[in-house]
Amino acid sequence: MPFARIDLVAGKSAEFRRTVGEIVYGAIVEILRAPVNDRFQVITEHPEDDLIADETFFGIRRTKGCIFIQLTLNAGRSVEQKKDFYKAVATGLNERLGVRIEDVFINMVEATKENWSFGNGEAQLA
Repeated sequence: MPFARIDLVAGKSAEFRRTVGEIVYGAIVEILRAPVNDRFQVITEHPEDDLIADETFFGIRRTKGCIFIQLTLNAGRSVEQKKDFYKAVATGLNERLGVRIEDVFINMVEATKENWSFGNGEAQLA
């Protein structure tokens, strides 16, 4: 039940944004084993000055083209699944869109099942 928030610098084409979403969704289904059609994403563009990514933190050289991806999902994925997800998304963005792998920032937030409502004003407990 992942929910993806994807933030990037304004000015990218609709096709670019759509492809970013597809890459993230593909890795969610393939690597994190979410069900097909479990696709909930918000892709937001921001003025360049509104996205701040330190240019050298942890020795990684980031640019103003950094893409921020935050994934909220049920707890329970292994560390290996998470690492594989990070790698697949960064590699996919690089290969398909030319995004530098250094410019892919990913954060996962784990939640319990009762913290979701997919509609009808009801908690998702299954």
